[in-house]
Amino acid sequence: MRHLFIAIAATFSFAGAAQACPDYTLWGTTTYNSSGDQLFSPRSFNIVAGGDNYLPDCGFSSDNVGYFPTTPDFSFDLSNMNGYRLEISVLSNCDAALLVNTADTQWFYDDDSNGQADPRINLSDRQVGNGVLDVWIGTYDGDYCDATLTLETF
Repeated sequence: MRHLFIAIAATFSFAGAAQACPDYTLWGTTTYNSSGDQLFSPRSFNIVAGGDNYLPDCGFSSDNVGYFPTTPDFSFDLSNMNGYRLEISVLSNCDAALLVNTADTQWFYDDDSNGQADPRINLSDRQVGNGVLDVWIGTYDGDYCDATLTLETF
């Protein structure tokens, strides 16, 4: 009987952990429609970076470290991205990290490519595609801080 109880408890604890990871099937807290032309002028968005979900515990590579929310911070419904490279960057008051899921459900992660302790991800037009781009702004160490997300096409 004890083994049955442990098996049931373990099943529910794993199910709970899976639900507490970044989930691209959810719409972002904030949503926008944008095109490659519109993002040719940078668009910036203020956000509080951070979250409770540790990426390696969610099945991500141990190289992708940081704490992120379950729901995307932003969902961008992108159109007319052919021929445009998209740069997604963050400036923050802490050690921010960036997680992106593209329209074809590819994950991209960065921690420090924007200098100091801020992230930046560059996506080609084939990588970003047309459709929903979900963005999470987390932190490397689990802190929370003010941050600014910027999207720009080239």
